[in-house]
Amino acid sequence: EVQLVESGGRMVQPGGSLRLSCVASGFAFSNSGMHWVRQAAGKGPEWVSEISPDESTYYRTSVEGRFVTSRDNTKNMLYLQMNNLSADDTALYYCTTFGGGSWGRGTQVIVSS
Repeated sequence: EVQLVESGGRMVQPGGSLRLSCVASGFAFSNSGMHWVRQAAGKGPEWVSEISPDESTYYRTSVEGRFVTSRDNTKNMLYLQMNNLSADDTALYYCTTFGGGSWGRGTQVIVSS
């Protein structure tokens, strides 16, 4: 059974930083592309980033240069380093398998002064 568990979300002030983590199990993590997806209250899901098995990364325009996705295949861990956060980044953040087949429960990020 595929399991994805996110952590690291909390309230942070504008301009602050957070590092989200996602631990994966139940599938061949090192061979899988992974996504971060977020969903703000009252809005649909929004793709944030992707990391391929060879660690190539891709980002939506609004986070490029501020967010960094990485992975540790020895620990089956996915990370999202988020810098210079703004209120627009407030959302529930999910890690998903490639193509969105499986999702975690999400971790809440609130950017507010």
